[in-house]
Amino acid sequence: MQLTISGQHIEVTTALRAYVTEKISKIERSFDNIVAAHVVLDVTKNTHTAEANLSIAGGGKAIVAHATETDLYAAIDIMVDKLNRQVVRHKEILRDHHRRS
Repeated sequence: MQLTISGQHIEVTTALRAYVTEKISKIERSFDNIVAAHVVLDVTKNTHTAEANLSIAGGGKAIVAHATETDLYAAIDIMVDKLNRQVVRHKEILRDHHRRS
């Protein structure tokens, strides 16, 4: 999986990069069809925003999550939870779809 981490109005430090990589790798362990992930971290005044876009193989499906918090690490955690729920739901849809026939 190709992981891209960028920051708007913030410099992405090695600690932030390691934290995001660790969290996204947990999603990758549960679902192998993730081709690329693009994470954008943004800080505006007291608002910290984390956005992620996962590209899924086989059909060009994209999974998108967005979280806004007062703490950047909390925003990353919430974003990863949203991504995880969407990935699990996508896996269930694929599994159910293939068992119907």
